[in-house]
Amino acid sequence: MNPGAAATDPARLCDRRHSRLLLIDLQERLLAAMPEEERGTVERNTGRLVEAARLLEIPVEATLQYPRGLGPVTPPLEALLEASDGRTEKTAFSCCAAEDLAGRITGSDVIVCGTEAHVCVLQTTMDLLAAGEAVFVVADAVCSRDPRLKANGIDRMRAAGAVITNHESVLFEWLRDAADPQFRAVSRLIR
Repeated sequence: MNPGAAATDPARLCDRRHSRLLLIDLQERLLAAMPEEERGTVERNTGRLVEAARLLEIPVEATLQYPRGLGPVTPPLEALLEASDGRTEKTAFSCCAAEDLAGRITGSDVIVCGTEAHVCVLQTTMDLLAAGEAVFVVADAVCSRDPRLKANGIDRMRAAGAVITNHESVLFEWLRDAADPQFRAVSRLIR
């Protein structure tokens, strides 16, 4: 199955053979502006996805919106990233404006985490959907300064055809079976 072929099918599951985990602008100064509880939840859940991606050999890409002004990736997430992970500095709100990154994530199930749900996450998702890609927005790993703006962004992405999911669903869709050799290691991430 072509990963992008069923991009708008809400019944579609993430397929780890075609997945890329995309961390959008999870930077110190941006996350510092988010509600404290939301910030902790997003960092924890994104961290679990990164760790599972490592175990399952799923590529990870991270973007940084104007890092000179907004700083690096937050220390807890930076500690999980590896030198081989893609990192893209950008000023455009949509990650797709960075052609090198867009080339690496096309043809994939793009699993999206990051900030802000109604700005960079939304614009990236809309561009990916317009290009025919399958996009899974991890609702408990995205945030906005205002919960109403997050809700609006998620509503718009869902209406446009993105699959709105949560980090645990992604983990178990990547596994598909308790007999998977990585089942124990991945399931430990959520205990």
